[in-house]
Amino acid sequence: MNATNKGIVPTMIDAAVEATIKTRPVRRNISVLEGSGGNIAVLTGSEGKLMIDSGFTVSKARLGEALSNLSPDPITQLINTHWHTDHTDGNAWVHAAGAIITAHTNTKKHLSTSTRVEGWQWTFPPAPAEALPVTTFDDEHRMHHNDTNIALKYYGPCHTDSDISVAFEEADVVLVADTWWNGIYPFIDYSTGGSIDGMIGAAQRNISMVTDSTVVIPGHGQVGNKAGLVEFHDMLVAIRDNVAKLKHQGMSLDETIAAKPTAAYDVKFGQFLITPAFFTTLVYSGV
Repeated sequence: MNATNKGIVPTMIDAAVEATIKTRPVRRNISVLEGSGGNIAVLTGSEGKLMIDSGFTVSKARLGEALSNLSPDPITQLINTHWHTDHTDGNAWVHAAGAIITAHTNTKKHLSTSTRVEGWQWTFPPAPAEALPVTTFDDEHRMHHNDTNIALKYYGPCHTDSDISVAFEEADVVLVADTWWNGIYPFIDYSTGGSIDGMIGAAQRNISMVTDSTVVIPGHGQVGNKAGLVEFHDMLVAIRDNVAKLKHQGMSLDETIAAKPTAAYDVKFGQFLITPAFFTTLVYSGV
């Protein structure tokens, strides 16, 4: 997926138009739907489906089919992990299907107003009222749904200033959303409170809150585990330190990119939307 010519947002939407929705059973009654922007988690049961994130509206028909194939239960709850469009664009139709939307206070704030993301060179208009979260929280929030205790916790500013983790306690499954891009360089949204140091802090917290048996659902990439979180954290730290050293030596952004501070990780992490040069640019902004 190359966004060089078209821009990141249109590239993501076009990819969602073309993508097949893949369903990955995780554990107990939890599954992941891949293919509409960020990963979507679904908890099924007699109280109705609980979704985490809603993907892109262009995927509505295929997501609806995948959801129906999981179970006949209606959608009754939606949790947004943060405000970005690849995780919230489908909010309006999911709400219309019956979902009460829950999110961090800052997710509602950004969706309620025109918001510029300089890193994407894109300004998002305010979302319609029906797409906005109705239940919001600042630090922690707990839910009980389909015989499952669900813990929502705010990270503080990291990928954005609105990111939360969602833990399904009985299943030992944690969704960490865009604080982890499994095998992919992450986007960091400095326009709405993100930073490289915040991402590293979130990665450290993710490692501390899981065990070797925890299933970890990333925002992008395949479902993984603690070892993957450690690898991602160590990559972030190494590249942050490499870029900081070059910047503090007086190198310009172009000179820093030319020095290839990400080279040791490019084969694994540099094959998606965020290219090595783009990721170097993001890190350079924050060191």
